[in-house]
Amino acid sequence: MIKFSLVCGEGHEFEGWFQSGAAYEAQSAGSQVACPHCGSHAIDKAIMAPAVAKRVAAEPAHTYASKIPPDELRRMARKVRDEIQGKAEYVGGRFAEEARKIHFNESPSRGIYGEASSEEVKSLAEDGVPFLPIPRVPDDMN
Repeated sequence: MIKFSLVCGEGHEFEGWFQSGAAYEAQSAGSQVACPHCGSHAIDKAIMAPAVAKRVAAEPAHTYASKIPPDELRRMARKVRDEIQGKAEYVGGRFAEEARKIHFNESPSRGIYGEASSEEVKSLAEDGVPFLPIPRVPDDMN
């Protein structure tokens, strides 16, 4: 299918969809294309700008648009991290195992935090175990 911008002899502009350019030409020559405004069969293709797909450069994964100043975001991330660490149990490298036990009611329900490998995180997600990463603040890694 192709869409053409069309104009009649009276200047009315409209669009028409056709199977192909040749189909438009055949229908136009047979007076099968008419202006929906005035019924005129004197139809021409209007000048059209081609639809050119733009290649949009992807933003780096670490760049986020925010109206919150970076210092405030860092402060907020630290506050969330500190709140979690102050109220949850640190289980270290046993995080995936403990999270799974809690999820499947094999261990008492409680807040925990710790470390997990990429494979363990993927496995937890596949098993439907809810978890969130603790916000990391770039300043903490220096």
